[in-house]
Amino acid sequence: MKQILFCLLIASSLAAFAGKVDTLQVVTHNRQVIVTDPSKGENYYPAWGVFPSPKTDIRRVFLTVTLGCPDSIPCAHWDYLDLITIRRTGGINGKSQDYEIGRMLTPYGSIFQRGWQWSWTIDVTDFSPVLRDSVEIEYMHSGYEPNTLGWALTVKFTLVAGPPAAEFSSIKKMWKGPNRYGDRNNPIEKTLAPIPFVTDAEASIGRLRIHQTGHGMDSVSGCSEFCKRYRDVKFDGKMVNRRDVWKKCSDNPLYPQGGTWIYDRGNWCPGYLLEPDLVDVPLKPGNHTFDIDMEPFTTTDVNQPNENITAYLIQYETPRKANDVAIEKILAPNKDQNYSRQNPTCQEPRMVIRNMGSENLRSVVITYGTTGFKPRKQTWHGNLKFNETAELLVDGPIDYKQGENEFKVVLSQPNGQKDGWEGDNETTVKFDGAVPMPKDFIIQFQTNNNPADNPMVLINSYGGVVWEKKSDRLKPNTLYIDTIRLDEGCYEFSLTDTAGNGLEFWAAPEQGRGFLYFSDLEGRLLKVFESDCGAGQHFAFTATPRFAFDDSNPRYAFGLFPMRAKEKLFFDYYLNKPANIQLLISDAENKLLERHEYINRKIGVLPVTISHLPKGRYLLEIQVDGKTAQKRRFGKEE
Repeated sequence: MKQILFCLLIASSLAAFAGKVDTLQVVTHNRQVIVTDPSKGENYYPAWGVFPSPKTDIRRVFLTVTLGCPDSIPCAHWDYLDLITIRRTGGINGKSQDYEIGRMLTPYGSIFQRGWQWSWTIDVTDFSPVLRDSVEIEYMHSGYEPNTLGWALTVKFTLVAGPPAAEFSSIKKMWKGPNRYGDRNNPIEKTLAPIPFVTDAEASIGRLRIHQTGHGMDSVSGCSEFCKRYRDVKFDGKMVNRRDVWKKCSDNPLYPQGGTWIYDRGNWCPGYLLEPDLVDVPLKPGNHTFDIDMEPFTTTDVNQPNENITAYLIQYETPRKANDVAIEKILAPNKDQNYSRQNPTCQEPRMVIRNMGSENLRSVVITYGTTGFKPRKQTWHGNLKFNETAELLVDGPIDYKQGENEFKVVLSQPNGQKDGWEGDNETTVKFDGAVPMPKDFIIQFQTNNNPADNPMVLINSYGGVVWEKKSDRLKPNTLYIDTIRLDEGCYEFSLTDTAGNGLEFWAAPEQGRGFLYFSDLEGRLLKVFESDCGAGQHFAFTATPRFAFDDSNPRYAFGLFPMRAKEKLFFDYYLNKPANIQLLISDAENKLLERHEYINRKIGVLPVTISHLPKGRYLLEIQVDGKTAQKRRFGKEE
């Protein structure tokens, strides 16, 4: 048996649950270097984990996938489809299985450097009865890029001890993709034909768990990766769910990436652990059917798209408790990297709650606040069925001190009653307070060629607008300089890009390059915004008369445009004080080709001639006074 990584934690805090409950962590892959197998397009990485015995009550199970840059090779470059599967249970001589429990879409990692990593988490409680004793977990990494690139992979399961909200009855494999989509000679409905089943003796809830992503692209519609289409779920011939199989990507918290990360896709984005669709229906005794129907579509293109659909039917008994609520997650305030587009924040804490009881949840009391400050209390009213969630805002502003803080939420009195299980009623998360800024500062905004996409607004901690720049008044390729004077307090600034392609995007050089900086009245940089920001950016800060500029912390802003060119690139730079700038150009194998040095520079634009370079991808390393400040990739075209 391969090495088993096993860690038992008795904890009072966890990302989703911070009540006084026992948690178990099982790590099956610990920074294992994974690469593709270009000869097959798939590479398999099995590993074992020891899970609780079937006698142990488990309330929830969470799967966390972490990808990082390996120590030995660069990060992988391409957005590939990876699968996490339960392969065997009960040890080496145990039972063979085939349960897809997770679907990872890797990010474009060409711009990530050593030390980078990102984690994603989903709920896999539906597979809790299978995750018992010794289990073999297989990670399949697809793709065809060179095996000199890869990821450092960690797969971790977090199991929360406690009574299940509803007793598990059975699990049945339904459909398993990929499924060709648009082939008139082999319609997808043949592979998605209705599947019959019989209600278990004690079951009252049927849950269809669907993992679906669209891949491949015909030349006309862009299906399945780049076209929006609907999917119907039918129970006993009646439609119970319809949704567009589509996902917006320009607001991905993992940005920027090295490829076309902003393009919306068929229910996935580069750098995304798929959130499954859960369709619950009440079950009566007898025979039933589930059916999945895709929007009608045909193509004659030889590049046949596919809808990769895998689904399971899980039957549950009636929920154990009538009134039972759980705090699912705190979205803001929170320093978790997956919520970085909303944080830090000054106002209106945001959270997600889940109904775990048999009665519809119509009210719950929420007590919340920052540790060290007076807590607040508010009652939520709504109507949630079993296992349904609601994202809600509660009254702000958010209290904080500079640096790291703790924010706590406690739920009580669901429907005015005592909670059925209080172990998941409380959570605490870490968050950073809004960064200090001077009361008076300057906004420098360089528009690109499409400024109508980019409104900006500055609000106070109560939501009042104190400054805004309306996009219909902006001119293309123009530098705007605004002096801002504020009262002391917390503020939030938002830059929106309605087109979802940021102030610049390498694959759309025609839109030009824009940039956004905050500086003090002496012109020293305070905040540099990322131009390749997709849907926009958010920034919260504290305006204070006690702000002191820290000269020991170097700040700089760099830009390279266009990212693909034949003759010349333009490198723009902004430093707080004069320094020597070195530009180092290396090839795809990291072999140094050229070094350019510019003495005593502070603000300006430098042309970089590349006409003599062969076609290919290159790395530009930017050094300031001999120290690496940034690395950028660019392409030389013919």
